[in-house]
Amino acid sequence: MQKAEESFRRYVGDRLVGLTRVAYLLTGDVHQADDLVQATLERVASRWERIERHGDPDPYVRRVLYSQHVSAWRRHRGRDVPVAEPPEPPGSRSGSDDHSGRVVLSVAVAQALSRLSRRQRAVLVLRYFEDQTEARTAEILGLSVGTVKSYARAALARLREVAPELATAGEGS
Repeated sequence: MQKAEESFRRYVGDRLVGLTRVAYLLTGDVHQADDLVQATLERVASRWERIERHGDPDPYVRRVLYSQHVSAWRRHRGRDVPVAEPPEPPGSRSGSDDHSGRVVLSVAVAQALSRLSRRQRAVLVLRYFEDQTEARTAEILGLSVGTVKSYARAALARLREVAPELATAGEGS
């Protein structure tokens, strides 16, 4: 048992930053991201010995993270507060040496993602931020590949609608 506990601590130490980053992209809020990661790790900790026996624990942990995210949304539906208007478009920064342009872009992306459904957000984060295949995304979320494609298509269309400035954000940098 002590070996499993040590292995779990090592896993958390190695993956905590990455899990928190993904959780932030899903939730759009630092505190909610921390709560999501904590809830995920609590669920995984009690099963760690079995999870580890099956090989790489990452796919299982990520699936729990995404499932916890969707479940939390169902529990707290209607409690979200709309965000204010996004800051100036990313292309309007004045100095290229400072990091303000990247910060503005990060805020714009987070705000745009917050305007998607939880499942759409999960699909986009997995596909484009974590660079997962459609099949892998479907496996993690427990969806069909066709459903993943449908969510991705709808989410990208919604992003184009609510944040057209993101389409040209990477140009000229």
